[in-house]
Amino acid sequence: MRHLLDTTDLTLSEIDDMIELAMDIINSPDKYAHICSGKKLATLFFEPSTRTRLSFEAAMMELGGNVLGFSEAASSSASKGESVEDTVRMVSCYADIIAMRHPLEGAPRVASTKALVPIINAGDGGHAHPTQTLTDLLTIYREKGTFDNLTVGLCGDLKFGRTVHSLIKAMSRYNNVRFVLISPKELTVPEYIKTDVLDPSGAEYVEVEKMEAVMPDLDILYMTRIQRERFFSEEEYLKHKDAFILDTDKLANAKESLTIMHPLPRVNEISTAVDDDPRAKYFVQALNGKYIRMSLIITLLKWGELL
Repeated sequence: MRHLLDTTDLTLSEIDDMIELAMDIINSPDKYAHICSGKKLATLFFEPSTRTRLSFEAAMMELGGNVLGFSEAASSSASKGESVEDTVRMVSCYADIIAMRHPLEGAPRVASTKALVPIINAGDGGHAHPTQTLTDLLTIYREKGTFDNLTVGLCGDLKFGRTVHSLIKAMSRYNNVRFVLISPKELTVPEYIKTDVLDPSGAEYVEVEKMEAVMPDLDILYMTRIQRERFFSEEEYLKHKDAFILDTDKLANAKESLTIMHPLPRVNEISTAVDDDPRAKYFVQALNGKYIRMSLIITLLKWGELL
């Protein structure tokens, strides 16, 4: 039995296989409409989610399976003091696979020690979000046809953004990927991402505080939200926030082949005027999340000899 707790749990070959399966699901959905008939996915979401939870549910339903679970900790026995380990051990009796989101970093890993079925980390605190990263990889593959030789701009909250951390871990494993890290100095990528991921990989990266100058270099622009609550003062927030709003003016010198991505939800960091630009792929990205989660569910169930 295998779990997915971080993108590094998967080899590049396994990621390639999962993306190939997702592409086949996209092209031939009828082949997979009943493959999970009689199987149940439990969604244990200890913190709010819209896209991730609903895409997991849609994925399992389109595979012919069923879904059970909860969408907030208050509606589970966690509100009575039940431990994560006990919750997961109990839910393992009712479901064939579990997708779990938790505000505490490492909670899915703890859960995996007691689970009797595969655990999928659907986001744990500021640590990792591997299924979002698989979504991002499928989007990049569909748009670029490769993961090699790309310049990837990551913009916004790079300190606390788990989607950013997971994507860096994944993309740094490919050939000749260059990262442009665009953020205010208060929200730069954590040192451990540099020392444990970027530096050992040999990937080139630069850190900048403005997006305009680097825009012509980018093959991918991955936007994230600047979070007001992370700044020490309103003055500091106001000083930076407008520099990280993507609008049509900032795209004036960008490549025609640029792919604009965002894990969503969006607040104001991408102008709605950008939505009509053919380079904007964040809603396509959300749809890709369903397909890659379908692929992941099938793969983990097969690896666990449950399908």
